[in-house]
Amino acid sequence: MQYEGVLRKMQTEIGSPIQYYMLFESDFLNVNQVLDKNVKVNFIKHQCLNCSNDRPIYRQGFCRTCFFEIPSAGDWIMRPELSKAHLDQEDRDLAYEKKVQLQPHIVYLANSSNVKVGVTRKGQIPTRWIDQGAHEAIEIVEVPNRYLAGITEVALKDHVGDKTNWRTMLTNTVVDENLQEWRDRLKQYIPEEALPYFLDSNTETELEFPVLQYPTKVKSLNLSKTPTFEGKLKGIKGQYLIFEDNTVFNVRGSEGYYVGLTIS
Repeated sequence: MQYEGVLRKMQTEIGSPIQYYMLFESDFLNVNQVLDKNVKVNFIKHQCLNCSNDRPIYRQGFCRTCFFEIPSAGDWIMRPELSKAHLDQEDRDLAYEKKVQLQPHIVYLANSSNVKVGVTRKGQIPTRWIDQGAHEAIEIVEVPNRYLAGITEVALKDHVGDKTNWRTMLTNTVVDENLQEWRDRLKQYIPEEALPYFLDSNTETELEFPVLQYPTKVKSLNLSKTPTFEGKLKGIKGQYLIFEDNTVFNVRGSEGYYVGLTIS
């Protein structure tokens, strides 16, 4: 089987286990179906996810020019507390920013390598948790805009982590936590304006990833340094492909890379 196209974040479907799909312009691949098969990845060129030009990818699948110009790469994406659409203030494109920022957002706890706090749009649950490789997660507050979610996350970061150790997540050396107890313990630190949106009755969600064999010591594949790689696929977790020789490949981290895939 052969596929060719620009890499984008894998699409997911909740299930036991989670189903993963790589989408290309005229085809798609259910990645679960190629577990235990040889996968060859061949880097062909760059293709910016915005302008489609063959320019080096800077961040988030975009070339440098697009990253600093398009509204979907504004600073408020990574730092929700910088959102200003609720004040009718424009960053790059107010219409776009209102569409994205002025909708329900969730502040959550997820356990992928350790318990961490995060923010996502309500419609991205549980996709966001899956992308982070979290085996358990719980919602803390549901607020009406991104700004409120952002200031809540900032307040909670003083008392719980906000980063995932991807190596720990991929080797599955994680410990189960009682996230309901974590949520209740952190309630006292939620900003006053977000406190009315606290969720105190929901239970944690558990997620199962399609992994046949976890790596013992991960080796990261960088297509810029190693443009061709071949190995037996043993698992998928977060946005990573896990191979038999302990190599892991971050698909989302390689967005904007145009590749050829050969399955045998």
